[in-house]
Amino acid sequence: MLGDKGLFMDEFCRILNRINALEFGTFKLSSGRVTPYYVDLRLIPSFPDVFHRISEFCAAFIERELKAESSDRIAGIPVAGIPLASILAYKLNKPFLYVRQSVQLRGRERRVEGVLLSGDRVLIVDDLVTTGLSLKRTATSIRSEGGVVTDAFVLLDREEGGKKRLVENEVEVHSLFKISEVAKRLYEMNAITEDQLKMILKQIKK
Repeated sequence: MLGDKGLFMDEFCRILNRINALEFGTFKLSSGRVTPYYVDLRLIPSFPDVFHRISEFCAAFIERELKAESSDRIAGIPVAGIPLASILAYKLNKPFLYVRQSVQLRGRERRVEGVLLSGDRVLIVDDLVTTGLSLKRTATSIRSEGGVVTDAFVLLDREEGGKKRLVENEVEVHSLFKISEVAKRLYEMNAITEDQLKMILKQIKK
């Protein structure tokens, strides 16, 4: 399946266009950064055929490129990372966790929900990476409860410094696609204009 990555790139771009996942305007991201475009991958689970196809390809990527057996558990980041992480955990037969962005002030008062044993190797999953702050916080939370985090998987890398920030935190981010290659393919497909392509590439350079 991974040998068809070029074909899946075309399919992925058609999917983004079909579900209107790429918008242009002025948007403020969770990190506080302002961006002229927004990729809403939270829409994917609302389209079962799309979700099935993407999750199949992601599972194959993880099995081959990340060596699925090198991880004991898969953790999702709320909100967008949870649907993808849970279906990947199911497909790869791995225990599923999710990590709260703040401590729950009742019950066990833990950030990591699910069974996590000391020394467990955890693969973090999210929809995309921009600055890497959410992934960094998640890795810190898992490590604080005894887990081992060395890798993270995302569908899309916005190429705005997140990958570098995670390397500095000893976490390697593996992305299915980069926004630069997706934007160029969308332009070739006449799904976005030349000005919109330049807008995305300019944001990367920042």
